[in-house]
Amino acid sequence: MPSRRRAATAADPACTVPSSAGLVERAPAKINLTLAVLGRRADGYHLLDSLVVFADVGDRLTLIPGGPLRLSIRGRNAAAAGAVADNLVLRAARALAAEAPRLKLGRFNLTKLLPVAAGVGGGSADAAAALRLLARTNRLKRDDRRLIRAARKVGADVPVCIDPRPRRMRGIGEKLSKPIAVPRLPAVLINPGVSVATKDVFAIFDRAPAGKKRLRGSAPVPRGRAAFIQYLAGQANDLEPAAIELAPVIATVLARLRTAPGCELARMSGSGATCFGLFVSPRAAASAARRIKACHPEWWVQPTVLG
Repeated sequence: MPSRRRAATAADPACTVPSSAGLVERAPAKINLTLAVLGRRADGYHLLDSLVVFADVGDRLTLIPGGPLRLSIRGRNAAAAGAVADNLVLRAARALAAEAPRLKLGRFNLTKLLPVAAGVGGGSADAAAALRLLARTNRLKRDDRRLIRAARKVGADVPVCIDPRPRRMRGIGEKLSKPIAVPRLPAVLINPGVSVATKDVFAIFDRAPAGKKRLRGSAPVPRGRAAFIQYLAGQANDLEPAAIELAPVIATVLARLRTAPGCELARMSGSGATCFGLFVSPRAAASAARRIKACHPEWWVQPTVLG
């Protein structure tokens, strides 16, 4: 039986870092409650309008300051994270080092719990956590321009993950609103064990002219829970049909969530394949997660709270 722990580093394949050592940051899952595709720039990037929240589940990143830049990865989804040298944690650290040449680096240890290529911004959240750790080590403020520039270089979703609070994300991810007050949302996250490439989802979306005409997402976000759920019900994820065409199991996941007792709304997050269901209470969410997991033990099923 293969080990669920993978110890490898860019500098030393045998190096492991205890999670109890050093500075620690959580890398919470990013959930797109809404996602409207508003157009496409001449350079091929799509213009989005998305209401983003964060879950109380995620990866865990530790930094031991000092010495050369290194990374080790372990956790149940470590093997799916790909080559260490290509990890966004290292890319983020190098991007910030390019902005701040005297930056103090060190050894990172990533505990990878979130599914990979799943529409929950796992890699982006990891990169943002790395930037926060380096900011703490080097006494940089979170609004330091060098930090923001480094985040933008790494990926479109990294800037919103730097300060993980509910926001509206526009443009190609570079235009962020101030934090938005939203109610705490008991939820269930499900990934059916499939990875969906974002570029493939957009390729299918771009072939459907009707999808390009949906210009939603600009209405103010209400604060009351009932009004907020109603607001979400009037929105959508424009990429959902395209992702379902690539991975029909997404439709099965959504059907299971929507028929679960206490589910108020179910939708796909990001470009998929992870879906979320919003529930009337934490108890209802936990109960639904147990029942769905019992029927589909191969799925990643996680009760959580979004906010």
